[in-house]
Amino acid sequence: MKERIVFMGTASFSLEVFKMLIDEGYRIVGVVTQPDKRVGRKKTLTMSEVKEEALKYDIPIIQPTKIRNDYQAVLDLRPDMIITAAYGQIIPKAILVYPRYGCINVHASLLPKYRGGAPVHRCIMNGDRLTGVTIMYMAEKMDAGNIIKREMVPIYDNDNVGKLYDRLSVIGASLLKKTLPSIFDKSNDSIPQDESQVTYAYNLTREDEKIDWNMTSKQVYNHVRGTNPWPGSYSTYNNKTVKIWDGHDQLDDSLLDYDNGTIVAISKTAIGVKVSDGIYFISELQVEGKKKMLVRDYLNGHSMFELYTKFE
Repeated sequence: MKERIVFMGTASFSLEVFKMLIDEGYRIVGVVTQPDKRVGRKKTLTMSEVKEEALKYDIPIIQPTKIRNDYQAVLDLRPDMIITAAYGQIIPKAILVYPRYGCINVHASLLPKYRGGAPVHRCIMNGDRLTGVTIMYMAEKMDAGNIIKREMVPIYDNDNVGKLYDRLSVIGASLLKKTLPSIFDKSNDSIPQDESQVTYAYNLTREDEKIDWNMTSKQVYNHVRGTNPWPGSYSTYNNKTVKIWDGHDQLDDSLLDYDNGTIVAISKTAIGVKVSDGIYFISELQVEGKKKMLVRDYLNGHSMFELYTKFE
């Protein structure tokens, strides 16, 4: 392909899309990804997976801290098309209007539902049964451009963010592969989004990650899997932060005398916490200062959890 493509992506969702473009022989003249960041307790400087892949092919890499102010290097690549997937910054108008084939985005939701940076987290946390991938033209307003193609995907009961991300990334790459020829020959029929159906999936805040034990058992279950494996759900107990990584829900109307958040069961494999309509059983957790572990392993050592005490 002679057309000059710049790819913009950072999160793991974007890697499959990038690999597809390389495998299909598209001419990638540059990659734009977020700056390397320090990760973990040792604050190791870590590059994105997209950058790692680009280095294998000696593709020029641009990593602006704020692309809205520092975009000239992207224009200097003279792209005929820009393709983005989970890049992580708002693209300025100067970039959007430059490529003759437009700026194309691969978005992990069925737009116009869940515009924004956390569509996969939010759809699971909200208990949705369906989601999908949308190929769209980019516009100045966030995720508001015309829809080119969409593909629907079921959300399974045991899905968490990691599992669903993996499926959506493969589907997104496949859908873009099938759609790109029609974009280049301008035979696709893009349609405007229905503004009356718009919802937003803003990035999660620290408060969003906290478990509200006044929710139903199913809502707590969805909350936990909607933050696993990142950023994680948490609560506090005895002034310590406890991340809760996995568990299951159970309806039970016999516990009305206990406050929500009270530990009402401790077995060999789970810690049961009273919620509005039953019990949420924690099966995997991470106590502040400790590593992530299954409850059955944690309870083999010293446990700070006691029956009929409360998470805060």
